[in-house]
Order: sequence, then structure tokens, then C-alpha cells
Amino acid sequence: MDSNRGILTLRRNGRETMNCSWGTELWDQFDNLEKHTQWGIEFVERYTKFVKERSEIELNYAKQIRNLSKKYQPKKNSREEEEYKYSSCRAFLMTLNELNDYAGQHEIVAENLNTQILSELSRYIQELKAERKSHFHDGRRAQQHMENSWKQLESSKRRFERDCKEADRAQHYFEKMDADINVTKADVEKRCSLKARQQAQIRHQVAADSKNEYLSCLQKFNKDQSEHYYTLIPLIFQRIQEMEERRIERVGESMRTYADVDRRVLPIVSKCLDGMNKAAESIDPKMDTKQVVETYKSGFEPPGDVEFEDYSLSMRRAVSESSFLNARGESRRRSRGKLWPFIKRNKLSLKLGTSSEDYSHLPPEQRRKKLQAKLNDITKDLQKEMDQRDALAKMKDVYMKNPHMGDPSSVDPRLEEIAHNIDKLQQEAQKFESWLADVEGKLLEKGDVQRRQSAHFDSHGHAPVGNNCAQNRESSPDGSYTEDHGVENQFKSRSTEFDDEFDDEDPLPTIGTCKALYPFEGQNEGTISMAEGEMLYVIEEDKGDGWTRVRRNEDEEGYVPTSYIKLYFDTNAKGAMTYI
Repeated sequence: MDSNRGILTLRRNGRETMNCSWGTELWDQFDNLEKHTQWGIEFVERYTKFVKERSEIELNYAKQIRNLSKKYQPKKNSREEEEYKYSSCRAFLMTLNELNDYAGQHEIVAENLNTQILSELSRYIQELKAERKSHFHDGRRAQQHMENSWKQLESSKRRFERDCKEADRAQHYFEKMDADINVTKADVEKRCSLKARQQAQIRHQVAADSKNEYLSCLQKFNKDQSEHYYTLIPLIFQRIQEMEERRIERVGESMRTYADVDRRVLPIVSKCLDGMNKAAESIDPKMDTKQVVETYKSGFEPPGDVEFEDYSLSMRRAVSESSFLNARGESRRRSRGKLWPFIKRNKLSLKLGTSSEDYSHLPPEQRRKKLQAKLNDITKDLQKEMDQRDALAKMKDVYMKNPHMGDPSSVDPRLEEIAHNIDKLQQEAQKFESWLADVEGKLLEKGDVQRRQSAHFDSHGHAPVGNNCAQNRESSPDGSYTEDHGVENQFKSRSTEFDDEFDDEDPLPTIGTCKALYPFEGQNEGTISMAEGEMLYVIEEDKGDGWTRVRRNEDEEGYVPTSYIKLYFDTNAKGAMTYI
């Protein structure tokens, strides 16, 4: 019972607290209420400033995020664009795009904070200040009225008091004159008695009038005071209380809006983060390593085994050859490193030639990919031009049926231009298709040759002598490759410093002979041309780069593709020459 009674008491006190009125509870706190409401406005202004700074932070953060995303986006026509064929790079690009969308959500937060909170609160603060000013102006006017009424009451009271005192003094004077024994009766009657009586009567009348006026002012003041403290002030304070409650409620709404602004973008932000997770999950190490193979695979086969060179055998040389070599000296043969055949030691820095239109400077597999990509681009451009041609043809047909819509002949120049472009693109496509078919046929032919060689190696246990350095493969210093035995490699011409290498050195001794299986046009510096079936002297073996150094006579020597010749080494002595 006691606990229930305590709960009921607390509830009653709570309702009384909730239903409290400033007009009755704070009837004498006008100045404090004025200070409190001013503080309330300053609080709203402070909260508004907080929201503004948060909005600026969100906007600056979004700007920095966008700049960061833009900074790491791949540049157009740059090497970075090629990197995005790897799944990890594509995932990074997806992350950058999601990050850009994420920045957009922060911009939305900043915009909503400005429109839904800042602008509303700024307008409300002005309205709140005007309302507060009006209420306290009414309160001060009521207080001024009470002060004036109090002054009137005090004035009438002092007047009544003064008149009463003067009436009392007049009465005492009259009584004194009437009771004085030294004055004869005749003198009293003649001089003092009548006058003193009249003065006393007048003073009493003035005092009575002052009393009535004082009573009237007192009644009026009490009435005004009762109306002031029980009607006007409660009404004014009640309006101020309602204003304050609306202010507090408005602050609460703004805070809820502040939270909702962030909450509304959370689904999009969550999608952005999910997109980043999806991008990370899309990374495939196996595919990336496979892409490395696709990117850098040359299509060449590894070189074959290097033959053993027996220097313990004596060197033999034919008479005509030895007489020529004795004049130059036989012991001056220089050892050469296994570099590209056209590099001159300490004298020449080889520069790669510029890319040719048919990509013949590339290895076969890379050449095929480049040609296919170029053909795809041409096909897309061709389709685009054909779509434009069809659209313009339809437009011309409409103009012909409806002359008021336009002149059909105005379309003809554009149609002619497109027709020219289509012809040009078709020619380009045919050219690249022929190159692509050529390189694909060579790759297939190469595969068949390699399979036959592999079968031959398995059956005999050794590779042919003429194929000790990757038979059926031709490579050049700048990476060009040609499988066709009737087509020469396309190189950019180089300086004649290659010739100096042969002029400055003594001729190398012959180590065998070779027979040209295919014709070769040595158009590049350092190479030598040969006809099919021609016999040449071998003066330097293939060092693993696909080229063999040969000599036609004492003044004409150079490199030829190893795959174009069949080698005949002297079986008795390394370097001995036997004429055929």
C-alpha cells in the first residue's frame, strides 16, 4: 500500500511538473526569463553554425575523394590503360568508380544539411527573435503600467497623509485658541475663533477628499495588480513558454533530420562498399598470370642444344683459303658474346626501329593479337559509317517524299564523304585480313613443323645438325619475325657502322659450309643476301639468337637466318674448310 501510494504521489507530482505554467510559477522572474530566452536563441544559432561547419566538412571531403579518384583513374592513350586487362587493376578501377559514387553521397549529405536544416533554422531564428521581442515588449508595457499605477497610489497616499496632518494641526490651533484664558471673550469672537474654526473645517474637508482619492487609487491599483499578476503576466509568460517549447521542439526536429540525412544515404553507401567488396572478390590470380602469358608470349620456341666444340683437334685449311688467311693471321679470331648479331662491341648502341603498319616487328603471337585488335577497330568504325549512311539515306528518302521538310540534295555531300570513308575502311580491313590470315597460316605451319621435328627427335634420339638453334624460327635485333621463306624481314635501315666491324677485324676462319634452302635478301645492315641452293662458308655458329655468320668471298660476309640454311661442319677439324 505504501509503495502504491508513493508511486501515485510521484505520478501526480510528475503531472504537476509537466503541467507547470511560467505565468504562475515564474510570475516574478521576468528578467531571468528574458535572459533564458536570449540564451535559447543563441543556442539555436550555435547549433546552426555546427551544422554549417559539418556541411562544409562533408563538401570538402567529397571534393577530396573525387580528386583522389580522378588522380588514379587511367590516363587516356597511356600505358596505364593497358594495365587494366589484369583483374587486380580492373578491381582497382571499380573501387575508384565506387569511391566516386561514395563521394557523391557525401555531397548529397552536405546539400540536404543546407536545404533541410540550415536554411530552415536561419529563417526560424529570425521569426523567433521577432516573436520574443513582441512578447517581452508586451511584458514591459504591463510592468510600466503597474509602475505608473503604483506611483499614482503613492502620490495620493502622501497627499492624504499631508492633508490629514494639516487638518490635525488646524484643529489643535483652534482648540488652543478656544482654551486660552488670557484672551477675552470679545477678542476670541472677533479675531480668532471664527477664523480658526473655518480653517479647521477646510482642512478636514481637504483631508476627506484626499482620503477618498487615496481609496480610489488604492482600489484601482489593487485591481490593476490583480489583473497584472493573474491575467496579463500569466498570458504573456504562457506565450513565451509556448515559444520556448516550440524552439526546443524545433531543435529536436533538426537533430532528427540531421541523423536522417546520414541514414538516407546509408543504403547507397552500403552499395558502394558492397561494390568495393565485389571488386576485390573479382580478382583472379590465375587469370592475371595467364594474361601475362597472353601479353608477352612471342610464339618462339626455345633454342636447341648447343653442340660441343672440340678445340683439341688441329685446324686444317685448304691451300687457297690458308694462303688468304696466312696473310691476315690465323690466331686473331675473336670470341663473341651471345648478343644480337648486329651489335658492335663498345662502338654501337642499337636503336629499335619504328613499328611497321603490319606489325611485322613483333613476334608472331603478339603480331596476330595486334592485327586482330586493329581489324576489330576497323570493323567497328566501318559499322558506324554504314549506320550513318543508312540513316542519311532514310533522311533523304523522307525529304524526297516531303520536300517541305528539307532539300534531298543537301544530304548528298555527306553521303559521298561516308561512301569514301567506307571504301577506305573496307580496303584497310582487307589489308589487315590478309596479314592476319598470313600470320595465322604461318603459326599453323610452324606448329606442324614443330610436331614433325618432335617426332623425329623422339625416334632418332637427337636433333638434326641444321636445327641446333631453333629450326624454323627467325628473329631479328628489334624483335621482328617472319616465317615466310620467300619474304624478307622488314627492318629500318641503320648506320653503316656495322660495316666497320668487319673492316676493323681480321677475317674469321671457316668452320664449315652451308647450303641455302631458301632465298634471302639481306637488305639490313650486317646481313648478306643468298640465292636458293647457293653454297657459302660458315665462319661463326649460331649463338642461340637464330643467326649464322657466313662468307661468300674474302670481302663479302654477313649474317643469314639459321633456319634458311643447312650446315655442313668439318668432322675432322673445327675450322677446317672443305670445298664442295
